[in-house]
Amino acid sequence: MKPGMLQIPSMKGQCSAAEWQARVDLAACYRLVDFFGMADMMANHISSRVPDEEGAFLINPYGMMYDEITASCLIKVDLAGKVLSQPDFGDLNYGINKAGYVIHSAVHEARPEVGCVIHTHSWASMAVSSLDCGLLPLTQTAMRFLKIGYHEYQGVVLNTQEQASLIRDLGQGEALMLRNHGILVVGRSVGEAFNWTHRLELSCRAQIGAMACNSPMRPVPAQVLEETWNNYQPGTRRPYGVMEWSALLRKLDRIDPSFRE
Repeated sequence: MKPGMLQIPSMKGQCSAAEWQARVDLAACYRLVDFFGMADMMANHISSRVPDEEGAFLINPYGMMYDEITASCLIKVDLAGKVLSQPDFGDLNYGINKAGYVIHSAVHEARPEVGCVIHTHSWASMAVSSLDCGLLPLTQTAMRFLKIGYHEYQGVVLNTQEQASLIRDLGQGEALMLRNHGILVVGRSVGEAFNWTHRLELSCRAQIGAMACNSPMRPVPAQVLEETWNNYQPGTRRPYGVMEWSALLRKLDRIDPSFRE
């Protein structure tokens, strides 16, 4: 056991092989969000649908940092918020973040094809979410989000009454700018969701950099924007995040493989 790591009993023998793999992938996603500078200490949340278990999803224990999340520490809940399984946290007695439950349960219920939901408060996404212009299609990377949705700020998401407008604004898209807040990204797999999140983060950083130069920005013709956006849609090209995910897992294994515990 590395210094500073919580001693959490393994959950591997208490779940199916499919659920354990989902736990490993989700723990990896938390570590990667932290590694790429998109974490907000213990705030925010990432969830993953549990394979072959309708209405169940995994989410982080509220109180642990992203860089210490492991496969065994994740908490399994249902759409009603009932905890289905969790490890023994001892005196820490961690539970789940209510805002995380409200947001993630809504998406998992409304979008059954979604395997993973990521919500972040990175400095770049918070900045762009606060701009009246929103995300601009300034770069090829940003053009994949040409039709990104927007959700107006209504306060900390603690009320289930906000779920309806959240789902309406997300629609069938893969990403949502939460005004004055951050971003919400979904994917059919953990790898796909992380891929979209990473690209959206780069788009926000690039926009802030370009706007900081206080120089006219080069516009791209509408037809080219539409064609570029279409290039990234499901069915047009390979599923994004699948090829990258194996390489990202290898990267984590080189850095610290404890996410697999």
